[in-house]
Amino acid sequence: MQTPERSELLPLLADLSPAQFETTALSVFRYQAKANPFYAKYLKLLGRNPETIDRLSDIPFLPIQFFKKQEIQSGDWTPETIFLSSSTTGQTPSQHLVRSVDWYLQNTRRGFGQFYGDPSEWCVLALLPSYLERTGSSLVAMADYFIHLSKYSESGFFLNDLQQLSHTLVRCRLHGYKTLLLGVSFGLLDFAEQFPMDLSGVTIMETGGMKGRRKELTRSELHQELRQAFHVQHIHSEYGMTELLSQAYAMEGEVFAPMATMRIQTTEINDPFCITRPGKTGVLNVIDLANLDTCSFIQTEDVGRVYEDGRFEVLGRLDVAEMRGCNLMVE
Repeated sequence: MQTPERSELLPLLADLSPAQFETTALSVFRYQAKANPFYAKYLKLLGRNPETIDRLSDIPFLPIQFFKKQEIQSGDWTPETIFLSSSTTGQTPSQHLVRSVDWYLQNTRRGFGQFYGDPSEWCVLALLPSYLERTGSSLVAMADYFIHLSKYSESGFFLNDLQQLSHTLVRCRLHGYKTLLLGVSFGLLDFAEQFPMDLSGVTIMETGGMKGRRKELTRSELHQELRQAFHVQHIHSEYGMTELLSQAYAMEGEVFAPMATMRIQTTEINDPFCITRPGKTGVLNVIDLANLDTCSFIQTEDVGRVYEDGRFEVLGRLDVAEMRGCNLMVE
């Protein structure tokens, strides 16, 4: 079986249609099974021969914990940067080696554009205090990129100056700007308590994450508090993590739609190799084809449901998993 080269796969991933997803994913799998020594070793330990795998449902997923202890890399290259997860005291952060920062940023632009249009048309206001206070955040890199793309001078980060953020939001609404308020959960709650205001017409998007600053809430409870404080019908959500280069978005309610390079499956909680039927609760397994240079097949520690149309819910975390920064407790 001929193994595709990275140069052949990149243009496919930059313009991927749903009809091409499975074929392309199998090509990416064959490439990574050959080019990623750690993933190849994992497959061998499982007794899985890559040449006999010809269905998406048969591809083994690499447990996400390995990003804490191993350098997951497909091919021989030097990272331009390393994305690091947030972690509480005593925990080991995940690290994601990034071959091309531009590839990641262009992919985030395509993903956001799939649901919201080009970020250059948005006034982007980012409230990401805990992320800005450390290095290596993929979320900060994405937000910074969108801010620089924006045609509005008001776009920017707001670390702790919530009053300035309130003034900027008033100005954006007054001028009718297409405005995105992107915030970590505890930051948005702090802002809601100190500056409740009418933000109808503003897209408010939470990225999850209490970072130990506040009591954990379910996503429903979080959205309810923010809706009441800001007089909006919906709170939007972004699903992403350090180990991924693609994102999913929930525009209404709590059901996420993955971008073109991403697909979600669930497996039984007690059997990581048994795929569950649509609508049944299981462990989320992410296919992220943008992870071409690391591993595109990742078994997370999140619990959720995937539906027939490919959208999914995140219901919480496995009991045995460490608390992740973006954790929202199971309802």
